[in-house]
Amino acid sequence: MAARLCSISAAARRLLRSPELRAGNVAAAAVGRFYSKDNEGSWFRSLFVHKVDPRKDAHSTLLSKKETSNLYKIQFHNVKPECLDAYNSLTEAVLPKLHLDEDYPCSLVGNWNTWYGEQDQAVHLWRFSGGYPALMDCMNKLKNNKEYLEFRKERSQMLLSRRNQMLLEFSFWNEPQPRAGPNIYELRTYKLKPGTMIEWGNNWARAIKYRQENQEAVGGFFSQIGELYVVHHLWAYKDLQSREETRNAAWRKRGWDENVYYTVPLVRHMESRIMIPLKISPLQ
Repeated sequence: MAARLCSISAAARRLLRSPELRAGNVAAAAVGRFYSKDNEGSWFRSLFVHKVDPRKDAHSTLLSKKETSNLYKIQFHNVKPECLDAYNSLTEAVLPKLHLDEDYPCSLVGNWNTWYGEQDQAVHLWRFSGGYPALMDCMNKLKNNKEYLEFRKERSQMLLSRRNQMLLEFSFWNEPQPRAGPNIYELRTYKLKPGTMIEWGNNWARAIKYRQENQEAVGGFFSQIGELYVVHHLWAYKDLQSREETRNAAWRKRGWDENVYYTVPLVRHMESRIMIPLKISPLQ
């Protein structure tokens, strides 16, 4: 026994003599004295290291639609309050003309003003058919479009701030299609804990069936460029009362509560916007 003790480090001998160990609390002694930067290479710390199997696919490959190569851009404009009407008029006058050019591999999906949520805000959603090559092709063509450059210059004087994200669509959600109105739209934004996107997708692939009866599910997206680990769910309702009734009906379906139970712990922050479509929006 003496020979064995001689081969143990001084730190280990201190552990064997510690009050925690004598009290029977081996785990407390081990964690308190060995799980530190000074002992990162120690034999004892290795017992607590989690082994992770390497992934062979990015979550964007596992969760996005395989049959299409669509890329989406969502844009948020915070408009000066006194300029919102002028901003809407300018947007409705110029954007449709730009998209009449069939050489642009880009289409409008939806255009809104936020009604409840962040005020004096415009939200725009575009689809690029062909992925990143289509995005770059469109950007290069717009650089030489004088009408677009004048539009941006005039628009910039009306804005307080702007931001955007590049998105992919979840494979299990509907692809957004034009729809007749009148409708209100809810954009629910979830900022997830890093590393939880696959788990989120697995749960929602099962849960989406509970939210299809009234065709309220418009589209589901996750970010690729911009702020990461962000999910956007887009819903359509006839009005706020319809929204309330539809959401309450989901809670009466067996299984919906399980989805909420398993996904809430994945969320760091969530936000809801109620939005009204602009006149030019394909989603009315």
